[in-house]
Amino acid sequence: MTASLDDTHDPDLQSWVESANDQATDFPIQNLPFGRFRTPGSDEWHIGVAIGDKVLDLNKTKLVDTNDMNCLMSAGVNVRKSLRQKISTGLRRGSDQQASLQAALYSQSEVEMGLPCQIGDYTDFYTGIHHATTVGKLFRPDNPLMPNYKWVPIGYHGRASSIGVSGQTFLRPSGQTKGPDDPAPTLSPSRRMDYELELGIFVGKDNALGEPVSMAAAEEHVFGLALLNDWSARDIQAWEYQPLGPFLAKNFASTVSPWIVTMEALQPFRIPFQRPEGDPQPLPYLDSPVNRESGGIDIKLEVWLQTEGMRKAGLPAQRLSYSNFSDAYWTVSQLIAHHTVNGCNLQPGDLLGSGTISGPAGEQGGSLLELTMGGKQVITLSNGETRTFLEDGDTVILRAYCEKPGARRIGFGECKGTLLAARQQ
Repeated sequence: MTASLDDTHDPDLQSWVESANDQATDFPIQNLPFGRFRTPGSDEWHIGVAIGDKVLDLNKTKLVDTNDMNCLMSAGVNVRKSLRQKISTGLRRGSDQQASLQAALYSQSEVEMGLPCQIGDYTDFYTGIHHATTVGKLFRPDNPLMPNYKWVPIGYHGRASSIGVSGQTFLRPSGQTKGPDDPAPTLSPSRRMDYELELGIFVGKDNALGEPVSMAAAEEHVFGLALLNDWSARDIQAWEYQPLGPFLAKNFASTVSPWIVTMEALQPFRIPFQRPEGDPQPLPYLDSPVNRESGGIDIKLEVWLQTEGMRKAGLPAQRLSYSNFSDAYWTVSQLIAHHTVNGCNLQPGDLLGSGTISGPAGEQGGSLLELTMGGKQVITLSNGETRTFLEDGDTVILRAYCEKPGARRIGFGECKGTLLAARQQ
């Protein structure tokens, strides 16, 4: 099921919050993403909606009667669509609610953003076929993709406790590593730290244990999307991942953006889902007419890097790569349907990672592992610094947005994280 366009998507719609009318803003009135914030001196998180450079406190407006985001997420798509309509109506230029809503507005720069919800469980998928192919070639030049890749959405369960919100700082992780000529592994800080450009899918409505979610109903269980950086210690992973997959190489930190962009806001940017000619078509439980017609989403993705040297010199971040979520091999609906086909019960606030989203061109890699071909090709930055993998003090910034003629630009904000030096052993 996908939403239809209504007056909240009107590209000519203007808000009395003037910053929302800026053509460059991530948060026009056509977006209205949800997040959690708190004001200085307060310990209580409030549900907010981004509008321009402001955040609207929904509880203060009486539009919701809770500050529990997971409760709101569980209410379902119809409640969310009705709330979107009320918020949009109240924030429109000429609204008779301007005076009352004005008192519930805060500057985003003056509040603290938190995780957008209480995240219960985290699953990371591997939907980026260009990433999977490029990385596979590094280890298996003649057979980069495993036989199951084009048939089943590959995923593993991660750890939710170490997921932080944009602005997160974390220590360089330590773990066992072993070089090809080393007689035995050693415990040391990772020397091959990397980022992964992903989208996070936040579950809204739950499903009961033992009850699979069909493709037709899959998006009724999705609240929206956010940016996700699933940091990776490549050298630790290389030694530990067989036979059960990533462990210490991935569970030390993941970073999400603070705003969840709803599926309704993304509706103008839906595109057909098409498999390349000659590839197998999905099994029936992963297929539907609606998914073929509009299962994809045209979301432009970017990775930016600001080194410690850049910050000290007052230099801005530099873009390293770009890609598009339309290149993902599986859609949002397919991930929900596959995750639940065995009866697994998803719950409000669960997070599904898309896996690294890369494009077909060399400069479109969603990780340094791809851009440097496993560390063999050095990246020279604009200030003369070089990188193969991340150095201490590096800040990685993920950005995403949707744009096309006849629709207002919809942005996701930033997903920013900084790598700090390892803890002294």
